[in-house]
Amino acid sequence: MHDGGPLPLLIAGLFGALIGSFLNVCIYRLPRQESIAWPGSHCPKCSHPIAWYDNIPILSYLALAGRCRHCAVRIPFRYPLVEILNAAGYVSLLWFFGPSWMTVAYGLLYSALLVVAGTDLSHKIIPNAVTFPGIMLGLVCATTILPLGFLNSLLGILVGGGILWLLAWASPYLFGKEGMGGGDIKLLAMIGAFLGWKPALMTIMVGSFLGSLVGVSLIATQVIKREDYIPFGPFLVCGALVALFFGQSILDWYQGILAG
Repeated sequence: MHDGGPLPLLIAGLFGALIGSFLNVCIYRLPRQESIAWPGSHCPKCSHPIAWYDNIPILSYLALAGRCRHCAVRIPFRYPLVEILNAAGYVSLLWFFGPSWMTVAYGLLYSALLVVAGTDLSHKIIPNAVTFPGIMLGLVCATTILPLGFLNSLLGILVGGGILWLLAWASPYLFGKEGMGGGDIKLLAMIGAFLGWKPALMTIMVGSFLGSLVGVSLIATQVIKREDYIPFGPFLVCGALVALFFGQSILDWYQGILAG
């Protein structure tokens, strides 16, 4: 646990909000296969460049009352929400793991997961531009700065991605329709690369439970139909965050039960 006072946490939150602004660019542009570097931030409706004072995380959204300064089109609430979530995530990571390179690595994973959740919810796409580099980065971090090791990371990739691949392969035979998408498989492989094979399994279990709970609730309330597609990526993201922050505590509790 972090015990260095509030200032480092405040700095982590401010930095997280700034990075969250960039994540919004990724969420908007990656599904459209647009460059995340060029052109600069602009209104998608009127294409007017966004001035720096209108691009301050969270505060600019509030100052503009959620509308573009030039054409008054409404700015989706997703933009400040992503900034807030990324800021809260960085603060939580620093609080849980303290100031270390391990915290930096988990921050990269956390931000990647936010992008994945955003693109899957908005476009039902999990970009390879996030997961492929994430798998390789996870392996490198596991070998160098994470308390994981290369073998556990490699097993995390194989076990996590392999289980979902088997489910995707078997779904047409068992359920008569396509199951997991390729994006979900690569997402869990990335999670396994950073966290290892046991947290990857926990991610599947927690994500499946949450997905089933939400899916059944939406069907029961007739918000969606049984045949409608629900993106699974956000549920895997939630499962990964549970495994990241509480995985070891849950495993210790479970092993204590088995030990009697």
